[in-house]
Amino acid sequence: MTLKTYDGVALPSFLYGTAWKKDATASLVQLAVESGFTAIDTANQLVHYNEVGVGEALLALAKKGVGRDKLFLQTKFTSVGGQRGHTPYDSSADLTTQVRESFESSLQHLHTDHLDSYVLHGPYYRGGLGPEDWEVWTAIEALHQAKKTRLIGISNVSAGQLDELCAKAKIKPMMVQNRCYASMGWDRDIREICRENRIVYQGFSLLTANPDVLGDPAMADIARRHRAGPAQVVFRFAQQIGMLPLTGTTNAQHMTEDLQCERFTLAPEELAALESIAI
Repeated sequence: MTLKTYDGVALPSFLYGTAWKKDATASLVQLAVESGFTAIDTANQLVHYNEVGVGEALLALAKKGVGRDKLFLQTKFTSVGGQRGHTPYDSSADLTTQVRESFESSLQHLHTDHLDSYVLHGPYYRGGLGPEDWEVWTAIEALHQAKKTRLIGISNVSAGQLDELCAKAKIKPMMVQNRCYASMGWDRDIREICRENRIVYQGFSLLTANPDVLGDPAMADIARRHRAGPAQVVFRFAQQIGMLPLTGTTNAQHMTEDLQCERFTLAPEELAALESIAI
């Protein structure tokens, strides 16, 4: 099944996430692409990401024949509150200027003139959307309208916030990226809103947020039937229910194994068992 956004953009089936890689970012991104990943997720947020390192990897890959046109690049705008003093923009500027400066900084870091996806790293409030969110989203919409990014999205969002954004935005998000807990039905409420609005749901922390699921006897049975590891089953499950999964593994063997999850197909009853495995 090929994932597509509501405006018809075809997407890769897997994202390689670069959070927490620090000085190893460049080498790990190169390894991920050489292992078969074609999509990279990062953020212009120095405290958790090394976007410059991603750019270094892209330059090295280009010399090996893997050009910009072969890769899907996604990065994020992070508010002052999420930057912890390391803003890639003038923190005293208005929010529209902050978005523009952060975006241009990302283009420089990644050595490109456009992005495939640009994501608001998270709303300014835990509940509802405030004026700050709307100003930032309007600035992100403008980048899409100017064709500087093919897709726009939001991360770390609640169901109420996503409903409000879809209802009131001039351009509703094409992507949603959330931490995905099996105990919450794999973020079922958010995924339902995404289905209704034909938004692509990206799930991160699929393994680290769900350690009990990986050792569940039902998971072990499914994995054994498909001669696969539990991690492969989780990623294949995610893909089959219409999710775009992220993996951030630093292990070369795990990179290869994660991508090999597409070699098998889970049966409907297995999907149903996994949907409710931790509820």
